[in-house]
Amino acid sequence: MPLTVRNSQIVPAVAMNQKIAVGVVFVSAMFMNIMDITIVNVALPTIGRDFHIAPTAVDGIVIAYLVSLAVFIPASGWLGDRFGGKRVLMSAIVVFTLGSVLCGLAQNLTELVLFRVIQGAGGGMLAPVGMAMLFRVFPPSERVRASSILTIGTTLAPAIGPVLGGLLVSDLSWRWIFFVNLPIGIAAVTFGALCLERSAPQDAGVFDIPGFLLGGAGLGLVMYGVSEGPLKSWSSPTVITTCVAGLALLAVLVRVELRTPHPLVDLRLLSARLFRSSSGIIFLVSAAFLGTLYLIPLYFQDARGLSALQSGLSTFPEAFGVMIGAQFASRLIYPRLGPRRHITIGLIGLAGTMLLLTQISLTTSLWLMRGLMFLLGLIVAQIFVPGQAASFAMISPAATGRASTLFNTGRQVGSAVGVAVLSTVLIGVGSTQAAGGISHPNLRAYHLAFFAAALFALAGTVFSLTIHDSDAAETMVRRRRPTQSPEQPLSVPESVV
Repeated sequence: MPLTVRNSQIVPAVAMNQKIAVGVVFVSAMFMNIMDITIVNVALPTIGRDFHIAPTAVDGIVIAYLVSLAVFIPASGWLGDRFGGKRVLMSAIVVFTLGSVLCGLAQNLTELVLFRVIQGAGGGMLAPVGMAMLFRVFPPSERVRASSILTIGTTLAPAIGPVLGGLLVSDLSWRWIFFVNLPIGIAAVTFGALCLERSAPQDAGVFDIPGFLLGGAGLGLVMYGVSEGPLKSWSSPTVITTCVAGLALLAVLVRVELRTPHPLVDLRLLSARLFRSSSGIIFLVSAAFLGTLYLIPLYFQDARGLSALQSGLSTFPEAFGVMIGAQFASRLIYPRLGPRRHITIGLIGLAGTMLLLTQISLTTSLWLMRGLMFLLGLIVAQIFVPGQAASFAMISPAATGRASTLFNTGRQVGSAVGVAVLSTVLIGVGSTQAAGGISHPNLRAYHLAFFAAALFALAGTVFSLTIHDSDAAETMVRRRRPTQSPEQPLSVPESVV
């Protein structure tokens, strides 16, 4: 394919607006990556029966993937800067897709767990590298638009995963939950190879080996501990040991990275007030939102006896809420309110929606539940869109890769913590109770778990109220017609290098 060089970029033969090209590839990759997490959960019982193993043994399939993600996320920013975003993103998609195919071909649990590690290696690099590319092609004044595109892909996937998983497992085989990634991966790589410009590598410095080892091991152990805690009990020696060891390694990581000239995990970026506040919000909202999306199918299937497909279809309206909410957020609300009020109102609304879920019963209308799911998506868009748009406003282009690594690490760990905490509440209280010798669903356990999710959302206001709209002035530009001059934002802050 013929290439030309323009402004230190290698331009592909198929000329395309890079905002569109990066958006299509990144959203496709993130959709595939996030959907994989939810779609696998649906198939775990079937996989256990097929391999003739106990239901408790299949959790390694999920945990291996999460631990692998945690290990490779810290290195993703450096790799993107050193070898160029396009090259690393394309490689990550290839590794993830190859790992998916191998998972579908696995003949036993050991092979499946090993291949999930390969999947996680690719998945761990997708989000940080792709987000850095996205925010480099979209200037600050258009980042709320970029965030609305990103939010649709990352929140649509958890809603589609259970539906598609239920269909594939019921009508075909559990192996197809992995094979379904093949056409998406091939399409994303082909499109990216033809349309993405290859940026020149940046001066990323020497690879920080201590940072990689400490970050990967620390995050991996913590992810393992919080994933196993609800299943094995938080008093389990294994869980306690892994969590304590992981936190200890992360504490050493902080000390080492603050003294390293070119750290792999650049904690100095948290000195930027807006980035620090936004990262804290995304951590807590990921815990609340992903924890709730984990809990809702359990309510539908275990408490109400719906099939996986019925459960997925009842959860799916959340995706429509996100798509509509993202447009309102980016076009109308954010430019007028700014991130401080926009995110704070969204957090309060999210907590209120989860408090409404504490009132559901076994006879609650499914249409009312679908309405609540739609409302959940509509409101969570009012947090993710402004949060992601504002977070990088004071981060320089050179630091975007490292900032994306930190941001996505928080999002990933937040999701795991949310699922762990809500699962612990559900298991601790007891999702069932005996009455007259017959086991019945215990809705009090679900109500308390939803209440815990509401507390996560309310805790986010501690960070949202520290936001200064002036820090995000460059992103608060109303989208106007081409014949109109753009509205001038507030005073422009200096970027953090």
